[in-house]
Order: sequence, then structure tokens, then C-alpha cells
Amino acid sequence: MSARLAEQMAFLAEVEKLKSVTRATPIHDASRPENSAEHSWTLALYALILADQAPAGVDLNRAIKMLLIHDLVEIDVGDVPIHLQGGAAHGSAEIQAAEAQAAKRIFGLLPNDLGDELHTLWTEFEANETPDSIYAKSLDRTQPVMLNLQAGGGSWIEYDVSFEQLETRIGTKIANGLPSVWDWVRARVAPWFEMRR
Repeated sequence: MSARLAEQMAFLAEVEKLKSVTRATPIHDASRPENSAEHSWTLALYALILADQAPAGVDLNRAIKMLLIHDLVEIDVGDVPIHLQGGAAHGSAEIQAAEAQAAKRIFGLLPNDLGDELHTLWTEFEANETPDSIYAKSLDRTQPVMLNLQAGGGSWIEYDVSFEQLETRIGTKIANGLPSVWDWVRARVAPWFEMRR
């Protein structure tokens, strides 16, 4: 048991580093960038609070687990903004390979049973094919949009994002799992982009 506990505590010490990973999205008042640990914690709350919007069959507990661990790979890889390089960097083969290697290392710190469980959840989230992962991924795309709106544009300004790009890169992923949430968000975001024209 002491060896297992040592592995668990080593993992918990390692994931503290997520607090040092800076994201492109600012916090609500635009005073500083959000960090990836704050993002993950907020997403767990999004999942809890918006559970009544989740598609049928979603296991809320599994979705929250996915959201708590989905960005742990950023400890090694860093945050890759979705609008970086015209939206091409985020899903590139190079980034996906680096994140897969990071997941193997980080989840490998845990006892095998727990590490395998979390690695499987992370892989499921990335594939975005199951009800739980689609719900979680939709929330992962919603929260930065809401922060950018609160912060007066945030990373949309930095990356010169158009409304059409926002719909293509983000809106479609939100609508995939949470169409009514995207309708609500879209109605609030569109006027901001109209004012920028």
C-alpha cells in the first residue's frame, strides 16, 4: 500500500505544474491569462451546472473526470491555442503525437489500474465520439468563448478571429453536443463581432 500511495502522491505533485501553464484566454476581467488548472476546474463546474443540457445517456461523473484531466498533457506540451496558425496548430499531427507521449508519461506515474483508467478517459475525450466525450468537448469549447466575451474580446483580438472562424473552429464543436447552448452563446457573441466590423 505504501508504494501505491507514493505513486499517487507523485502524480498529484506532478499535476500541480498545470497551474503554471498559461492559456491564450484571459480571465473574466482581462487582468491576466487564465491558467490550465483554472480552466479545468471551471469546466468541471460547467459540467455540473449545465448537466440538464447534456444529451441523453451522458454519465456526468465520467464527463467531469474527463474535464479534470483533459489538459494534463499541457504540463509537457503547453497550451496550443485553437486559433494559432490560423487554426492549424491545435489539431496538427505533431501536437497530437506530443500530447499522446505526455499522456503516457503523466498517467504512467500512477498505479497501473488508476493510470490506465485515466489514460483511457483522456483518449476517449480526445476522440470526441462518445456521449460523455462529446458533452465534455462541447463544454471545453464553450468556456473560453464566454471568457473572451467577458474580457472584451481576449484572444479573438490577439489572433484576429472572425465570427466565421469562431463558428467553424468552435461553434460546430459546441453545437455537436450542446446545440441549445451554442444558440444561446452565438446570440451573445455575434453582436461583439458585428461591432468590430
